[in-house]
Amino acid sequence: MSAESSQSPMSGPGARGAADPAEVRRILRLALPSPGRLWTAIGFGVLSGGSAVALLGVSAWLITRASEQPALMYLSAAIVGVRAFALGRAFFRYLERLAGHDAAFRQLGTVRSRLYARLEPLAPDGLRGVRSGDLLARLADDVDELQNLALRVIQPLVSAGLVAAGSVVAAFLILPAAGVALLVTLAVALVAGLLVNRWVAGAAERRIAPLRAELNDALHDLVANLDVLTAFDALPAAQERVRVAGERLTTASRTRAVGLGATAGAVSLLAGAATLFGLAGGIPALAGGSLSAPGLAVVALLPLAVFEVFGTVPLAFGAWRRVRASAERIASAAPVAVPDGVPVDAAGALDAVAIVGADASGGVPDVRLDAVSAHWPDDGREVLRDLTLRLKPGERVLLTGPTGAGKTALAHVLTRLIDHTGEYSIDGVPTRDLRQDDVRRIVGLVEQRPYLFHSDLRQNLLFARETATDDDLLAVLARVGLRDWALARGGLSEPVGERGALVSGGQAQRIALARALLADFPVLVVDEPTANVDSAVADAIVRDVLRTAAEDGRTVLLISHTEVPTDLVDRVVRLEDGALVGA
Repeated sequence: MSAESSQSPMSGPGARGAADPAEVRRILRLALPSPGRLWTAIGFGVLSGGSAVALLGVSAWLITRASEQPALMYLSAAIVGVRAFALGRAFFRYLERLAGHDAAFRQLGTVRSRLYARLEPLAPDGLRGVRSGDLLARLADDVDELQNLALRVIQPLVSAGLVAAGSVVAAFLILPAAGVALLVTLAVALVAGLLVNRWVAGAAERRIAPLRAELNDALHDLVANLDVLTAFDALPAAQERVRVAGERLTTASRTRAVGLGATAGAVSLLAGAATLFGLAGGIPALAGGSLSAPGLAVVALLPLAVFEVFGTVPLAFGAWRRVRASAERIASAAPVAVPDGVPVDAAGALDAVAIVGADASGGVPDVRLDAVSAHWPDDGREVLRDLTLRLKPGERVLLTGPTGAGKTALAHVLTRLIDHTGEYSIDGVPTRDLRQDDVRRIVGLVEQRPYLFHSDLRQNLLFARETATDDDLLAVLARVGLRDWALARGGLSEPVGERGALVSGGQAQRIALARALLADFPVLVVDEPTANVDSAVADAIVRDVLRTAAEDGRTVLLISHTEVPTDLVDRVVRLEDGALVGA
């Protein structure tokens, strides 16, 4: 992409302002599993928690009753119950984890795909200024955090609440005073746990998601730009940024861990208090004959099991803060409304069959721009003004102009990456009436800095035409002068490195041209193919571009600020300050 494309920065996700509350709620609803799956997991959680409470209660009753040496027949049911509840606790816990995680993970794919769907219409020009590391953290870490809405917020609150309610009723039936004491201590534990957790860890939990994104962003910048940072002696500063970000995240995580520990400690203290209250009410009842010794044991020990299950409830509110923070970051990753300047498919948009030049006859269409103006998204400054241009079928046109004249903007208008005013038509059909993807199947763009995937040469070509054979790939490489080079390097299976690090600038341009030929665009826009290569290679690339275009009869708009031999093109037009000054 040429220099003028960087003149219209757009604030990144972190600078978009507060997330829309309605959008946050929509994302949270989207993260919830279906009611059937969610309640299945909650049901298993209730059975697991209930089994744990029942196990301790029955065990306490059994041990105390056995000390009275009754006949075995009076203990057999309790013995069976202990075995059943011991197995049930683990079995239902496993099923709860299995059902809960399966339900939650299914929803993550839906959330992530919806986020991709919101971002896709904005790319690339609607995401100018967005830091890729931060965006990656939103797509990965923040979406992953949403699984905890079901797993660590809703499931613990509902299942633990139901188990606690059932336990209070059971304790009340055994001894009303014990039931009241258990209910009161549970309520106090809830309030105390919430206050302690919020006081110690509340701020840290809200900061973890953005701090994690900050660390990911710093790491991404360090790894992706390692060569440049090393060359300009900026590596220590980048490493320091990673270190500082890591320390801040570690501090927040440590504070959250302290908060979790303090919350668990507060709940444990109140569990002991509930036991003391149970004994305080049970011992007089035992002495008065209204409570048996096994009943006293149950009343005394039951709170320990109940609080073990209930201990997840205060922590669920901490998990909610983290989930909410991640949902807000996801909601602000892309604007709810598409920014001005980003094209949107019209309702009932036509497909490419409506274009005469793109039908089964394989013709090359006529491209016209009439009084076209455009600006970069979220930047009101016009970079193209009242531009009129025609690209005749099979014509080779050279577009020149100084840096910042709007050449790249014109290329992005032609490929419907940015919107326009005025009329832009293909074979007489306004592109506003066509699907953008179909326009981009007709008008292809070879960018100044083509992106090469961190894979082998074959995969970097195949995404242009998945059905291409190795012979097809070698043939198209021969057309751009890379066949012998590819075979000498080991063939199509040789890696090109991350972002093409293992190939030269000229080779990257030729690979991009080969991809465009495989995609078989009738109209090809080539943006500054000689910007990153020496003059000898530049001349060879230009000749290859125009030669292959002439062989196929396709239309080519070659954008270059350097001289191109006039015998290779049909005409030359010049762009200055967003307007054509010659044709």
